[in-house]
Amino acid sequence: MKRLTAIIAAAVFSAVTVSAQTSRLETFLADSLDNTQELLEQLENLPNIEVGKGITFRPKDNSYELTIRFRMQNMVGLHFNDKFSLSETEAQIKRLRLRFDGYLFSPKFIYSIQLGFSPYDAENRPNGQMNIIRDAIVYFRPNSDWNLGFGQTKLKTNRARINSSSALQFVDRSIVNSEFGGDRDFGFFGEYHYGTYEGFALAALASVTMGEGRNWGSSDVAGLDYTGRLELFPFGRFHAKGEYTEGDTEYEERVKLMIAGGYSFNHNAVLTQGFKGDMLPDGTSRNIGSYYADLVLKYRGFALNADYMGRHLPGSGNPLFGDNGTFIYTGCGVNVQASYLFDRKWEVALRNSTMMPDERVSPLLGYRTWNQSTIGVTRYIIGHSLKVQLDLSYNYRDQFTPAPLDDRWSLRFQVELGL
Repeated sequence: MKRLTAIIAAAVFSAVTVSAQTSRLETFLADSLDNTQELLEQLENLPNIEVGKGITFRPKDNSYELTIRFRMQNMVGLHFNDKFSLSETEAQIKRLRLRFDGYLFSPKFIYSIQLGFSPYDAENRPNGQMNIIRDAIVYFRPNSDWNLGFGQTKLKTNRARINSSSALQFVDRSIVNSEFGGDRDFGFFGEYHYGTYEGFALAALASVTMGEGRNWGSSDVAGLDYTGRLELFPFGRFHAKGEYTEGDTEYEERVKLMIAGGYSFNHNAVLTQGFKGDMLPDGTSRNIGSYYADLVLKYRGFALNADYMGRHLPGSGNPLFGDNGTFIYTGCGVNVQASYLFDRKWEVALRNSTMMPDERVSPLLGYRTWNQSTIGVTRYIIGHSLKVQLDLSYNYRDQFTPAPLDDRWSLRFQVELGL
C-alpha cells in the first residue's frame, strides 16, 4: 500500500512539473514571436565552440572572423644507457601554443597568428632576439586555387615539417627531420592548388624569405632563401588535409597517395642549419642547399609515411671551420613509418630513422650512421585534439670509438590537449 501511494505521488509531481515547464515554454515562444528577428540575430552572433576547431566569433555583417585556439603537450621521458640504467629524466610542458586565425573585411584577406610560451618554444635566437612569435602572416586568397602570403610562417620544404606537431602519431618528430627539416622564416609565400578529392590533383608551393629563420630581425649579410615544393595526388586529395596529419584518423575509404619533392637554396646562410642552429664563426657564411622527397599513403586505417632529405653545400663548400669544432652537418637521412588504427581509437605505429653524415663531418659526430627505431601507441579520444601517447625508442650508432650510449633506450609519455 505504501509503495502504491509513493508511485501515485510521484506521478502527480511529474505531471505538475511538466505542466509548469510547458507553461514557461509557451510563454517564451509567445514573447519570441514578437521579437523573432532580434532573437535570430542574437543566436547568429553567439560564438561557435567546437573541440579541435577553437572558438569562432563572426558578427552579423560578416566583416571579420576570429578563431581562437590553444593547445598544450605535457610530456615525461625516461632515458636509459647500454646497461639499462636510468641516465636522464625529463618532465616538461613541451609545447604551449595560442593561435588566432580568421579574415578581415573579406574571406579573401586571411591572417594567422601563433605564439609559443614553453621554454622549448620561446628559447632565444643566437642573435639574442626573442622567440615567442611562431606565425604572423597575412594571406590574400583571390580564389580557391591561389594563396599569396607575406609574413612569418613555415617554409613548405618537407612533409614532416609542414605536419603540425599537434598531429603527430609519435611523441615528437624523427631525428632525421630534427636535423635536416626546414623551419619558419619571414618573407613572401605563394601556393597554387589544382584538382579535387576524386581525380588527379597537385599543389605547387614556393617562397622567397630572409634565410635566417624565425624572429631574426635583420642581417648584414646579403642573401635570401629560395624554396620550392611540388606535390602530386594521383588519386585525389586527402580529406581534412590528411597529407599533413599522421595516421589515418579520417579513415580514407579510397586509396589516397601523395608523392612530393622540394628544394631550398639558402644564399649566404650564417647558421649551421641554415634557418636554425649555431652561428658560424668569425662572421662567415655558406651557401646551403637542402633537398626533400616524401610519400604519404592512407587507406582504411592504414598509413605509410616515407621521407628522404639531406643537406649539401653547393659549389663544393667546406663544411668544416678550422680547429674550433664548428661544422655544418652535411649528409642525408631516411625515415619510414607505418601505422594502423583500430576501431578509430587505438593506433599502433612503427618508425625507423637513419642518419648518414658525409665522410668529412662523420668523424666530428663520432659515428658513421645513427639508427633509431620507435614503436608508439596512441589512444585518440577526440582525434588529434585530445590524445594520449606512449612510445619506446632504441638508438644505435655505428661509432668510430665504442663508448657507452646514455640514450640507448628512451621511453616517453605525452598528453595532447587542444581546443
